[in-house]
Amino acid sequence: PDNTFVFDNLNRIMQIRLMSMFFEASLLVSIASAFTGTSKPNRQNVGFELAGARLPTPPRIKETENFRNAAALSRKLSEERVDKSQSKTVAIIGGGLSGLACAKYLADAGHTPVVYEARDVLGGKVSAWQDADGDWIETGLHIFFGAYPNMMNLFEELGIEDRLQWKEHQMTFAMQDLPGKFTSFNFPPGVPAPFNMAAAILMNTEMLTLEEKIKMVPGLLPMLLEGQSFIDAQDELSVLEFMKKYGMPERINEEIFIAMGKALDFIDPDKLSMTVILTAMNRFINEADGSQTAFLDGNQPDRLCQPIVDHVQSRGGQVNTGKPIASIDLNDDKTVKGLTLSGGTTVTADYYVSAMPVDVLKRLIPKPWSPMPYFSQLKELEGIPVVNIQIWFDRKLTAVDGLCFSRSPLLSVYADMSTCCEEYASDDASMLELVFAPCSKLAGSDRNWIEAEDTEIIDATLKELERLFPTEIGPNAKDGGAKVTKSTIVRVPRSVYAATPGRNKYRPSQESPIDNFVMAGDFALQKFLGSMEGAVLSGKLAAELVCDKSAQRTTNGVRVVHSSITTPGEIKDPTGIIGKTPIAFGGGQQGMGASVSHK
Repeated sequence: PDNTFVFDNLNRIMQIRLMSMFFEASLLVSIASAFTGTSKPNRQNVGFELAGARLPTPPRIKETENFRNAAALSRKLSEERVDKSQSKTVAIIGGGLSGLACAKYLADAGHTPVVYEARDVLGGKVSAWQDADGDWIETGLHIFFGAYPNMMNLFEELGIEDRLQWKEHQMTFAMQDLPGKFTSFNFPPGVPAPFNMAAAILMNTEMLTLEEKIKMVPGLLPMLLEGQSFIDAQDELSVLEFMKKYGMPERINEEIFIAMGKALDFIDPDKLSMTVILTAMNRFINEADGSQTAFLDGNQPDRLCQPIVDHVQSRGGQVNTGKPIASIDLNDDKTVKGLTLSGGTTVTADYYVSAMPVDVLKRLIPKPWSPMPYFSQLKELEGIPVVNIQIWFDRKLTAVDGLCFSRSPLLSVYADMSTCCEEYASDDASMLELVFAPCSKLAGSDRNWIEAEDTEIIDATLKELERLFPTEIGPNAKDGGAKVTKSTIVRVPRSVYAATPGRNKYRPSQESPIDNFVMAGDFALQKFLGSMEGAVLSGKLAAELVCDKSAQRTTNGVRVVHSSITTPGEIKDPTGIIGKTPIAFGGGQQGMGASVSHK
């Protein structure tokens, strides 16, 4: 009883102190802003022009512990640099960010990676291609956060940091009850974490009341005190269940968590693990520039993937496209003997890395592996559907130079790429890129939008845009408003793994029970979940594991499989890859059926 009393009182003291810190930060920043003129109005309804000079990479990004850890792992791999007699050939299945990152770091270590990508384009979930008009059609709206330490290291190592277009440090939301209006959480420059986020939250008076902000503290306090262990332990709870447990008002969900859930994993909060939200908030609170965002200055294949390819090839590695895998062939001891390509050619290597999406990998698991708990647990993981939309208009719309949370029932986030990205820049006409989510019942939608016709998806999107731009789009706009000159729909039926409650315990380690087979991909175990950062980190960890195995160093071993997985599992023949369209290989696809015109 005495210990309980002491703990309860310490908990109350910590809550009061945290609230006090928030108020102190807000007051200090408000006073400083008054004297320096750095205060910004929250509500925005004005456009921003593309700046002549780009903002530099925020310097505090490179001062975080996560960035230093990422840099240390890069150094470990580059300093490995084995000679030719010790170099291993590593076959990497999949040319998305995870596979390319794995190849990059293996090449740095002196090994010979050979990437086999099924499609004719690289990038996986960040792939893009040009249509007949020469426009780049993208699989998704991809934003780079300051809290992406391995991605930031990768840009630095490749010498392409200048390709990131950093935006002002703010998070912009559409006002649900005020069509055409936006409000921002503005992070004051030069203020350290966590005070800059505290100030950003407290100075915005348009989304949450002071009482609602204070009621967020009890749920966030354990995250700050206990860190990753607390975050991981919340994976069994949905966002709504977590809120109820800690007494958070429903309006916090309506104002903040719905938008965050749809942006982070394309899922509504009643179906999303709270670990996803806490992972993002932990980084944003503890890293001063963690929530600051950047856009790549052009298409991903040329501006990001190609520099990785050049780097790998300059060190003796290979990156092959149009090389789908038909089967993983085994030796009698169940290790990998080789890979059979769809054309019948067989390739061999010393080690094999799967960097395929989990849904594709499950179709290729060899029969002798299928009952192993490590592989049978993958049935608990599946990709979440999402749709990416690009709409070209005949005039320039009022735009925010950065990412916007639409807070729409159908739309997650969007950006005017004619304002945000140099390659798409235009002073005369806008091109909006929007994430349509949730788009399946699994994610919280009332219907399966993946199966809807393009025209139906575009019509639904324009209805939502009429609310966001009531004076510029739709029947109430002057002269009938902006007209659509072109639109594209890219469906991704299986995107990042669905982070529904309880999925983390089924995520496999990079190390598998097969001695020469290594797992990569954003669904494999790493703390950044399903994201570009998670994909790069997973590929990097896979490269480290190959290096450690090759050098006969002690490894972390295979992660213990959760007890809910039956041992042994069901014996299954691999179904194989069905079809040759991008969807068959886990990619995004423009068009359906016979209308698919790209690879």
